[in-house]
Amino acid sequence: MSEEHRTSPYRRNRNDPEAGYSNRNYDEDDDSGSGPFNIVRTKSAPIDQLRRWRQAALVLNASRRFRYTLDLKKEEEKKELIAKIRMHAQVIRAAVLFQAAGKGAGKGLSGPGSAKAPSTASPTGDFGISTEELVSMSREHDVTFLQQNGGVKGVAEKLKSNLDLGVSGEETDLINRKNAFGSNTYPRKKGRNFWSFVWDACRDTTLIILMVAAAASLALGIKTEGIKEGWYDGGSIAMAVLIVIIFTAVSDYKQSLQFQNLNEEKQNIQMEVVRSGRRIKVSIFDLVVGDVVPLKIGDQVPADGLVVSGHSLSIDESSMTGESKIVHKDSTRAPFLMSGCKVADGYGSMLVTSVGINTEWGLLMASISEDNGEETPLQVRLNGVATFIGIVGLAVAVAVLIILVIRFFTGHTTDPNGRVQFTAGKTKFGDAINGFIKIFTVAVTIVVVAVPEGLPLAVTLTLAYSMRKMMADKALVRRLSACETMGSATTICSDKTGTLTLNQMTVVEVYACGNKMDSPENKSLVPPRVISLLIEGIAQNSTGSVFVPEGGGALEISGSPTEKAILQWAINLGMDFGSARSDSVIIHAFPFNSEKKRGGVAVKLSNSEVHVHWKGAAEMVLASCTSYIDANDNVVQMDEDKVAYFKKAIEDMAVGSLRCVAIAYRTCEMEKVPTNDEELEKWQLPEDDLILLAIVGIKDPCRPGVREAVQLCVNAGVKVRMVTGDNLQTARAIALECGILGSDADATEPNLIEGKTFRNYTEAQRLEMADKISVMGRSSPNDKLLLVQALRKRGHVVAVTGDGTNDAPALHEADIGLAMGIQGTEVAKESSDIIILDDNFSSVVKVVRWGRSVYANIQKFIQFQLTVNVAALVINVVAAVSSGNVPLNAVQLLWVNLIMDTLGALALATEAPTDHLMKRKPVGRREPLITNIMWRNLLIQAMYQVTVLLILNFGGISILNLKHDEKAHAFKVKNTLIFNAFVFCQIFNEFNARQPEQMNVWKGVTKNRLFMGIVGIEVVLQFMIIFFLGKFASTVRLSWQLWLVSIAIGIISWPLAIVGKLIPVPERNFGEYFRIRRKKNPTGKGDADQEVST
Repeated sequence: MSEEHRTSPYRRNRNDPEAGYSNRNYDEDDDSGSGPFNIVRTKSAPIDQLRRWRQAALVLNASRRFRYTLDLKKEEEKKELIAKIRMHAQVIRAAVLFQAAGKGAGKGLSGPGSAKAPSTASPTGDFGISTEELVSMSREHDVTFLQQNGGVKGVAEKLKSNLDLGVSGEETDLINRKNAFGSNTYPRKKGRNFWSFVWDACRDTTLIILMVAAAASLALGIKTEGIKEGWYDGGSIAMAVLIVIIFTAVSDYKQSLQFQNLNEEKQNIQMEVVRSGRRIKVSIFDLVVGDVVPLKIGDQVPADGLVVSGHSLSIDESSMTGESKIVHKDSTRAPFLMSGCKVADGYGSMLVTSVGINTEWGLLMASISEDNGEETPLQVRLNGVATFIGIVGLAVAVAVLIILVIRFFTGHTTDPNGRVQFTAGKTKFGDAINGFIKIFTVAVTIVVVAVPEGLPLAVTLTLAYSMRKMMADKALVRRLSACETMGSATTICSDKTGTLTLNQMTVVEVYACGNKMDSPENKSLVPPRVISLLIEGIAQNSTGSVFVPEGGGALEISGSPTEKAILQWAINLGMDFGSARSDSVIIHAFPFNSEKKRGGVAVKLSNSEVHVHWKGAAEMVLASCTSYIDANDNVVQMDEDKVAYFKKAIEDMAVGSLRCVAIAYRTCEMEKVPTNDEELEKWQLPEDDLILLAIVGIKDPCRPGVREAVQLCVNAGVKVRMVTGDNLQTARAIALECGILGSDADATEPNLIEGKTFRNYTEAQRLEMADKISVMGRSSPNDKLLLVQALRKRGHVVAVTGDGTNDAPALHEADIGLAMGIQGTEVAKESSDIIILDDNFSSVVKVVRWGRSVYANIQKFIQFQLTVNVAALVINVVAAVSSGNVPLNAVQLLWVNLIMDTLGALALATEAPTDHLMKRKPVGRREPLITNIMWRNLLIQAMYQVTVLLILNFGGISILNLKHDEKAHAFKVKNTLIFNAFVFCQIFNEFNARQPEQMNVWKGVTKNRLFMGIVGIEVVLQFMIIFFLGKFASTVRLSWQLWLVSIAIGIISWPLAIVGKLIPVPERNFGEYFRIRRKKNPTGKGDADQEVST
């Protein structure tokens, strides 16, 4: 076998420049010269790059911050563990083979010989063979033991299974099999419990410092003022920290449960099995020992088993052995199949012998962590933003600490009654320390507020929410980063069949015997021999099947939509599928190939005659035909006129958006057919001098709503391209119907192009033409890969749909790989980032919408959080510098932090996508996170809050007419009003953050029950703090007039936001004014700008 066929079809072209596969990073992905946080593509990002941003981030709680990122240490351990398990399995097999060879040589045997004595293990339950025997046979690939038990058929009989009909499928039988041999599941590592999240939340550096400070304050307070009054200062901080920890842990725990459910969904593969003679779909977890499973190219082997039958069946065992060599399988020489491997080529069926933990794959899965996390580009960028803001906040906190400490110990700090708080030589040591602790806790709390620890985690929160909602929209996200990257997609390369069309195919036109049939089912003008040959070819050259219910009723046809349409047509012509299959025997098969666009089979009839049947793309099969059978049952040579007639027929059907399939055959002399298995395996089926039997036109209507979905993409600045293996004219007709091509005038080259033409261009020409292509017909998977590479080099963010095994490289290379859930193979799904569960293009558009929503929600949260950050920091710094007192104390700041971080993220990160999102252009992956509109909004709100609250801080006592009150009480009333007004400013500003660009900030707010609920909770808790927790929060009860003042100050933010939106903003981003230019390094790289501000 050639080297090309020793490797998997989805690995073959990786080093082939013509095939276009390349591992190089394109310019737009080259982050080597940028800052550590400028990673625009985390998909397949180098480990060093991932390690670099982690080291650069300012982190208060590493266990929480990096929870949903790739655990680099665990990833290394996982690779080592997999390597050990693989090596262990190979050592066992090598030992068995060595032992067998030694014994065989000693006895003069040429085969493996009796490697060991027959097992004495007793049969399991009602079955004639034990679990231990089956497991041992599979793990050791023991052919001798298999032969001793009567081969595959003998094992099936002992398992009470039928190789043709499978198991009965009755509930009691399935339960018995699960009890006897186990279920096809493996022990899952238990999810983390709630208390582990509490522990994680406790590990925040600033919260630990606050707890230590609270303990010191508690001890000093009790010592100086007694337990009755002295516990309040320290106790209130400790309580506030505890509330923050509980809120954080609850939020994180709920989030982890969502990811856990999604991970289980990802592993729930739907398999086709034969039970009672009918093919049905079941979950991979419901597979039992004795099941007969049909296999085709791209499938995952669902359990350990034996090959029942196979045609060119080749398995990629790299997932178990680590080697990408393809192994040919058959029912005699190499019958053993290992769970977790992929079908690389051919088709066949298998008998399940071991499931779950009794398979090597089950052991492997039980040993490794299921989900090792993964960072997203937005998460990395937000860590950069959080680090920058944190450094500023840290600097401010240090400045506040130094200023307050100097003022305190130099006697410039007074209490509310005007008394100096520290006098050298007079103030007690305990009072001085207590005063310092209060100052220290304020400074530390400023760090808590300033370092937006929840900012990067908000990405995970919104992604978890979006992923759950996307499941309802028929999209299963396999890779977190794809969810947000989809929001930046500039082009979608979509398949035609099943994605843009319904995948409900019927034969509507037929050309046979040199003429068009007036009806596809009218066989009166077709000679019986042609009908017989058509039925023979369709029945044998098919991966589909027909099940006849025992009690009568409608026939059940299974297989791909094309196969089902042709089988149904053959049934209408009078085919009895079972007898047609038994009338001849398949001696060799050439499975359908996406490169050659055809599949063939050689069958041996009862009279020893050999027929070779071909079926595939009409124009390609027609090119191999030299004759046809006419209405008089004569074989007639094709002349030029007849070839032109058939070509015109194909073109006419294609223009009518029909898929054209030709069916042809030829005879083959028996002496030319190889006689031994090894030669037969390498035999190339003859594909010349074919006799045309029929050309069929198959109708596959466009999906309802697909035209509107395409138009939605166009409005959103996303170009939809159709890449299909179908005839160019069929592709053109469907593209016009879907709106991908606007008119006939657009249906010309280069808008409309054949894969072969594009493939033959030079790389420079491909780069030039890629942008212009709207439809590519007769494309191979490699053509799709070349197009993806060219588009990415042009700077596009590319989404690609795929369903076949050979689509895997294109799905992997694309920024977002979208596999089809119904027609997609397991290989395609594993290479993808998102699985479209209903194969519908409208669902792809919904993914774009959700992707944009993720980005928009994060921007809303950033705007809200930065407004709070700026306002809180400026108010406390100005007050500290000027008066030595801060209006917002530690407990109050912790409550504000809770509103801003945990509750704010929940409220804003879970906004549903709006229609407005699909009227914008895609967001560039290097565009600043904080736009000019966001800068304008947050600065207006922050300046308003700072101005009003500082006026209250310095002139509040006179403005509120509190001069005649006791000084301490007046001071507390003023500070309580500042705190209350500040909180209500944030609550009302949450509404503004929902709609950064639109005037109507209340639009759709009642539909978001979570948002309304959180706002309600914040208001209720604020009332409770002021009315009942005054001792803890250092507040006093406010009169109803002051409550109205607080609410009025907050509510002014609404009209202010509307007026602010009338102010135009410049096109150049504000962040560009604060960039640090990096000099070019000697390699020429590193000239990218690092944005410090955003």
